[in-house]
Formats: sequence, structure tokens, C-alpha cells
Amino acid sequence: MELFGGTFQKLENSLNYASAKNRTISNNIANVDTPNYKSKDVAFKNVLNEELNTSFETKRTHPKHIPFNNVNSNQSFQTFTDKNSMYNHNGNNVDIDKEMSDLAKNQIYYRSLVDRMNGKFSSLQTVIRGGR
Repeated sequence: MELFGGTFQKLENSLNYASAKNRTISNNIANVDTPNYKSKDVAFKNVLNEELNTSFETKRTHPKHIPFNNVNSNQSFQTFTDKNSMYNHNGNNVDIDKEMSDLAKNQIYYRSLVDRMNGKFSSLQTVIRGGR
């Protein structure tokens, strides 16, 4: 039996993503002056992949078409490096304003997830205590 219909698992995956994103942003900020450092980001792909796998079947009509079934489902997000841009004369591409904005957005997202999880635990506690 899944308690709350899998909500805790989805919240846990979302919290893992938010934590990974926070570590990545913090690392980018810490390396803002490091020569030739390339900024990193975290992409959340699990939701899209689940929709693609459950909504429709894909058919490759050409060998160069991208297959949808070669997805690594063990990890719901991945970290990638932006190698195509350069903002500073030393080869660094960290935009501190963008990173600080992303950090603030991610903190708000993380807090909302924690609040949601606390609400679920509070509801469970209320049920256990008999509605008091």
C-alpha cells in the first residue's frame, strides 16, 4: 500500500533534485573567479521521460532519429556543463547575477517542498491521534 499515493516518493525525488541544484549553484558561485571554469547546471528530466514513456509509442523511421527508450531511469536528474559560452576574459563563464537568482528560486522551491512534506506528516499525525 502506498501512503498518500506516492506523494512522499515524489517529494523525496524533488528534494534530491533541489539539493543537487543547490550544490551545483554553490559550486558555480564559489568558482566565479576561477580561470577556465565552466558553469554547471542540473536538469530535471524524470517527469518528461515518464510522460514520454506512458503517453505514446515512438517509432524510428530513420537510423539517425533519437530513440526514446535509451533513458537512464536510475537518476531523475543530471548535471551538465555549459562549454559554449565565455563571460570573463579568463575563460570563466559563471554569471554571478544569474547564479544568485537561480539560488534564490531554488531556495523558495526547496522550502515549498519541505512545507508540503511537513503538511503530509501533520495530516498523518492528526489521523493517528484520532482527529485531535
